[in-house]
Amino acid sequence: MGEWLSEFGLFLAQLVSLVVIVGLGVLVVVRLRGEMGTESRLKIEELNRGRSIRKRRLRLASSEPGARKRMIKAFRREDKNHAKAGKAVKDEAEKRRTTAWVLDFHGDIRASGTERFAEEVSAVIAAAESGDEVIVRLESGGGLVHAYGLAAAELDRLSEAGLTTTVCVDKVAASGGYLMACGADSVRAAPLAVLGSIGVVAQIPNVHRLLKRHDIDVEVLTAGHYKRTLTVLGENTEEGREKFLDDMERTHELFKRHVASRRPGLDIDAIATGETWYGSEALDKGLVDALGTSEAYLVARMQEARVVSVKLEPPRRLGERLGLAVSAGVERALLRGAEALDASRWQKR
Repeated sequence: MGEWLSEFGLFLAQLVSLVVIVGLGVLVVVRLRGEMGTESRLKIEELNRGRSIRKRRLRLASSEPGARKRMIKAFRREDKNHAKAGKAVKDEAEKRRTTAWVLDFHGDIRASGTERFAEEVSAVIAAAESGDEVIVRLESGGGLVHAYGLAAAELDRLSEAGLTTTVCVDKVAASGGYLMACGADSVRAAPLAVLGSIGVVAQIPNVHRLLKRHDIDVEVLTAGHYKRTLTVLGENTEEGREKFLDDMERTHELFKRHVASRRPGLDIDAIATGETWYGSEALDKGLVDALGTSEAYLVARMQEARVVSVKLEPPRRLGERLGLAVSAGVERALLRGAEALDASRWQKR
């Protein structure tokens, strides 16, 4: 009898496991099918309110346990008083209060975030009113000329719409990143942020001699005298090099003209050398208008305006979420390993 019960219990456990596995499989399929038509989501957050909530939580955490209940009651009374203050008066005050819209641009070599940034710019232009400001937290070391030219043009749309623009640079706005930043009405940078690099660079490997050593011929056929100036596989000529350098100089001249038109007070020939400067140095040279972090500027603006963050979040499929979770887990494990290895140096005796 006991043996039969044991086998029956094992059968039930297997049956439950099978039901759970099938249920999970059905859930995954349903989630995947449900996400097929998901569109990007516009996330809007009023930073003033978030800061107020965090301030209250910190005050509660730092108070004595016996005083917390009284503090919570005081917060509730404060909220009720605000609610009773008179809706008409409150609405009128809100109407007079301007809005500072916050956008983020984190650029890679291809400025791949430009499409998302362009949609965010369009959303802000559609909702903003006269007197509003757009704050762009910009981080980019530059990249492809045409890609950052488009990104800079998207930022220019804000000024063309009559909005005041401020670019905040906490880490880096170099080359194409500065091409974007210089178009703002005001540029602010952290003291050790990196700015500048107003220049053009190109690197092209050439394996022609290696191929020739192994008796491999490469035919480069073009229609148009300067269709291909330098190649990776073919033999490069002095004429081709000169033309390539001429094209780079032309691009550099366009870059200089763009910066000079946005910041006419600059000595463009002195700063368009491809060099970079830290924030405090950039201030002396006129590349930026003020020093300070983006967080400090946002907190200051909250005293006078509603500060609203706008982010367009692309849809993430379930597979992407699982991949990100695995990637984050591996990254955390590697960081912990590195920290443990580093700490072991100081623990040795």
